[in-house]
Amino acid sequence: MMINGIPGGVTAAKGFKAACCAAGIKYTGRTDMAMLFSEAPCAVAGTFTTNVVKAAPVLWDRRIVKEVGKAQAVVVNAGIANAATGATGMAMCAQTAQCASEALGIPADSVLVGSTGVIGPNLPIDRICAGVTQMAASLSDTLSAGTDASRAIMTTDTINKECAVTFELPAANGEGAVTVTLGGMSKGSGMIHPNMCTMLGYVTTDCAIDRALLQKALSEVVTDTFNMVSVDGDTSTNDTLLVMANGLAGNATIAEEGEAYELFKAALTAVCRDLAVKMAGDGEGATHLIEMTVTGADTKEHARMLAKSVIGSSLVKAMVFGKDANCGRVLCALGYAGVDFDPAVIELYLAGEEQTLCFYRDGCVQAFDEDIALALLSEKKVAFTCDMKMGDQTATAWGCDLTYDYVKINGDYRT
Repeated sequence: MMINGIPGGVTAAKGFKAACCAAGIKYTGRTDMAMLFSEAPCAVAGTFTTNVVKAAPVLWDRRIVKEVGKAQAVVVNAGIANAATGATGMAMCAQTAQCASEALGIPADSVLVGSTGVIGPNLPIDRICAGVTQMAASLSDTLSAGTDASRAIMTTDTINKECAVTFELPAANGEGAVTVTLGGMSKGSGMIHPNMCTMLGYVTTDCAIDRALLQKALSEVVTDTFNMVSVDGDTSTNDTLLVMANGLAGNATIAEEGEAYELFKAALTAVCRDLAVKMAGDGEGATHLIEMTVTGADTKEHARMLAKSVIGSSLVKAMVFGKDANCGRVLCALGYAGVDFDPAVIELYLAGEEQTLCFYRDGCVQAFDEDIALALLSEKKVAFTCDMKMGDQTATAWGCDLTYDYVKINGDYRT
């Protein structure tokens, strides 16, 4: 399976265009709306927040994914979440879709919407509709248009997040192979503890694939990518991950599980993992990406539980921020993960780019060089590994350190 990383994001695949604008939703002096558009109708799949309090865009998109099954455009705003807005919020989703329908010449129920920002306020629908009209007139298939769109949906993010890959599948006409492309963008920096995906994520592909298989692939991929990320333990009201497939690559349609399906799923995994890791490393106020890999677990689910327990621990996060090699924090987080294991046999390591330290073995904390530990904890990515000595299952989770700036950012997020 040859999957190649390429520059770009949501406009890398054939037939996809993007635009952005400064609509003045909440921010001044920056873009705050983005639009994605496909030249052809797309099969669409999605996963959404498990929070009982769901934002209006989540309810709108979930209906389209489940009942319509096709989409052609996405309109996203940053600054106001359109959550806890009741019937008014749903009406604003409908108005946004209608504006896009008129501007793009497509059905309103083929328009997906997304919002991120402060919970509670109503959207300024006049600015939203003006932004839709402006963006519809400036859609572009350039890579830079995709990059600009990824920047427009940022809130407290410090970097935009995008990724694209290519691979080959048999051509629809039976003559050789064609290149298939997947590209994605996401935003997320705080209120991130997904039980489904991420804050907002959008993946576009020119692959021809059955809609049911597209949903199956997404649901499977999410488990080991976006679901393995935690910044602060809070699951957002707006979490949405959507995949749109327009089939313009010209490949033989993936209509059943097999080699082509597995290759598509591997490419989707590559894009989602890249976006998820970028999101974890860009947590609000973060100075370090934390990576926890559990090996030798008895089941995949136990491996996931153990890894997520460590990266979700406030004490582990504070330890990494302070560069304090207190491995007891990691051991503690493993111990309360809800998995039964033998502490006398596990091995815990701190791994860097060039050096690795054993923190714990044979039931005891090991002697280690504090200077080497400090150097490892000073790297941008702080990576822990633990061999559970129980089986052959592995999982990796990603998070970030907990800093003073996280409290500052969230202490006045609304005002």
